Amino acid sequence: MTHLLAHLTTVEVAAIQKSDAVIVQPIGAIEQHGAHLPLVTDALVAERMTGLAIARLGEGSNVWQLPTLSYGKSTEHLGRAGTIAMSASTLIAVCLDLGRSLAASGFRKLVFVNGHGGQPGLLDVVARDIRVETGLEVFPMMPGRLGLPEGVDPVDPDYGIHGGQIESSIVWALAPELVHMQLAVRDGAAAGDLFAGYTHLTLEGAVPTAWVTDDLSASGVLGDPTAATRELGERIVEHQSKALSEVFREISSFAFPPH
Repeated sequence: MTHLLAHLTTVEVAAIQKSDAVIVQPIGAIEQHGAHLPLVTDALVAERMTGLAIARLGEGSNVWQLPTLSYGKSTEHLGRAGTIAMSASTLIAVCLDLGRSLAASGFRKLVFVNGHGGQPGLLDVVARDIRVETGLEVFPMMPGRLGLPEGVDPVDPDYGIHGGQIESSIVWALAPELVHMQLAVRDGAAAGDLFAGYTHLTLEGAVPTAWVTDDLSASGVLGDPTAATRELGERIVEHQSKALSEVFREISSFAFPPH
C-alpha cells in the first residue's frame, strides 16, 4: 500500500478518513553544502526521513506523504555554485496555496517536515497564517530537533550547523552514492571564536546573528565533516525516524477543543 498521496486517484483521496488523516509535506532546499555533500542534502533528508517514519507506522496508518518541496529560502548561500533560492514571499505563497488546497479537499492536519535550518522561522509564521485562514492544524518541525542517540556528542557543537559531522553522517547513511568524503574539509571553526567575548550575542542562540556563508566559511562548510561516519549516520537516522513516527502518531490523535 502506498502512502504517497500523489500516487492515489481522486476517488481514493476522497475516501480517506479526514478526521485523523495527517498530510506530511517534506520541505528542503537546493544549496551548496561544500565539496562533499550534494545540493539536494536538505530536501533529501526531509524526504527520506519522512518516508522511513511513515513506514514504521505500518500499512494501516492514515499518514500521507506529499511530493517534496525541494527549493527553499537559501539566500544565505547565494553566490555559491548551484544554490537556488526562493524569496521569503515566494515560499510563503507556495505554502499558503498548499494549505488552501488541502483544506478544500477536506483535510485537517498538515505537517511541514523541514530539512533546512535557514527557514524554521518562516515556516512558523506561515503555519499560523494557514491555521487562521483555513482552520487546518499545522505542525512545522525539523527532524534534527528530535535529538541524538544517547552517547552521541558532536565534535563541532558550537559551529557544526552546515555540512558538519552530524549532517554529513546522516546523508552518508541515507544516500552514500551522493557523498564524497574524500573532499570533506573542516571549516567555520572561527565562528565559535567570533562570539567568545560576548555575553548575549551568539551565532544561532538566544540573540542570533543574520549571517551568510561568506561571513564565516571559505569552503561553504560550517562544521567538521571529517569526523563523520556512515555508522554514526545510521544510528541518528534510526533514532530520529523513530521519534518522527511517534510525532505523526501523536498528531493523528491531537485536536484543539471545539468552541
